[in-house]
Amino acid sequence: MKEMTFTEHLEELRKTLIRVVLILGVAFMVCYGFGEYISEFLLKPLRDVLKATESGQIVYLGLLDKVMSQLQVAFWTSLIVSSPFWFIEVWRFIKPGLHSYEIKAIKPFLFIGFIFFCLGICFGYFLVFPLTFETLMGFGVEHVKATISLKEYLVLSSKVLVFLGLVFQLPNILLILGFMGIVTKYSLRSMRRYVYVGFAVLSAFLTPPDPYTLLALWFPLVLLFEFGILIVALIVHPYLARQHGP
Repeated sequence: MKEMTFTEHLEELRKTLIRVVLILGVAFMVCYGFGEYISEFLLKPLRDVLKATESGQIVYLGLLDKVMSQLQVAFWTSLIVSSPFWFIEVWRFIKPGLHSYEIKAIKPFLFIGFIFFCLGICFGYFLVFPLTFETLMGFGVEHVKATISLKEYLVLSSKVLVFLGLVFQLPNILLILGFMGIVTKYSLRSMRRYVYVGFAVLSAFLTPPDPYTLLALWFPLVLLFEFGILIVALIVHPYLARQHGP
């Protein structure tokens, strides 16, 4: 563990933020160049449901809507495609505050963290989106057509995918907190009921008023939390016991 003063921590944080901003800037320019294809990719789940149900159409309401939506989609997409690089920068900032044995234990899980980030995005795109759109299109009165704003949909869908990618980092976060001694398998198990309720509230907030869609989001969150407890019990506790043992 490298001892650093408060000023040195602030300086290192400043450098890290500058590098992250540069990474995002380059990724943004690349994503903006492919903005049309990214937008088509995001629109596909909604278009499939609208085509199957014949329940509406996607429109843009202002002259600048296409431009603004592509700019915002490029920003949120840049967070996704550049995630391996800013993951590394975050790791470099955290690394000096860890012991050598903690670094050896956590380092392999950086790659796993990226895999979980991608899984969260795939989960949202292939499962949450179709279920949510089908539920919303079939909810309420029938024989009415939906007019969906292109800008609002693209921005919302991009944010949701990034959010789910971050949510799927839960096992990694618990792992790191375990190595830092902030949580243990016992403390995580004791807060299980509160976490479940929190996930239910979060799922209800993010999904339409439909129990099946709510459970489709709540259940994976619970599995991620339980997986986090499992790796803390199977990896963190034995590893720390060996390091601090006689």
